Amino acid sequence: MRVYLIRHGVTKGNLEHRYVGSTEEVLLPEADEPLLSLKKRLEKDGCRKPHLLVSPMLRCRQSAEILFPGEKQTVVEDFRECDFGTFEYKNYEELNGKADYQRFLDSMGEAPFPGGESKMEFSKRCSSAFEGELRKLMSEEAEVVFVVHGGTIMAVLDRFSEPHRDYYDWQIGNAEGFRAEVTEEVGSGRIRLKEIRRI
Repeated sequence: MRVYLIRHGVTKGNLEHRYVGSTEEVLLPEADEPLLSLKKRLEKDGCRKPHLLVSPMLRCRQSAEILFPGEKQTVVEDFRECDFGTFEYKNYEELNGKADYQRFLDSMGEAPFPGGESKMEFSKRCSSAFEGELRKLMSEEAEVVFVVHGGTIMAVLDRFSEPHRDYYDWQIGNAEGFRAEVTEEVGSGRIRLKEIRRI
């Protein structure tokens, strides 16, 4: 099975370097061109009518429609971006100098967001949903596209990549993504993502 992990197109909050989690934002007009360029790369790679799984957030559903117009989208609630708590829709300039933000920075991103999720909670939520959806499709030798958030991609690849690379090693820009081959370890039955490359 081949999977593609795609980050949604650009929004206003992305351009302003904000923590955009639960805030609903539409794609900016300038999101179209990079997504259409990605669509061509996916087609060149042979990906034309995949199983299409998306975050419930509008920016992901809009991106999926541009990439695969008219295709059925399966919304997976647990692919939502991280709950950023009191940091939601704020950026560095607005948070700099605040004690709770400094504590978060000092923890190297490991501390929970005040009033929100920890990286561990978020990663467990995304990874469990990803594995559950894959197991539903594995017998079909399907091609699956996930149109989700940057954080969701980082969580999934931190958990399943082989060779393993850490969470922050998988940062990616808007309208960018990875493709990978899904394998299941003999004996343990654990899912692994191998031959990962940018698409």
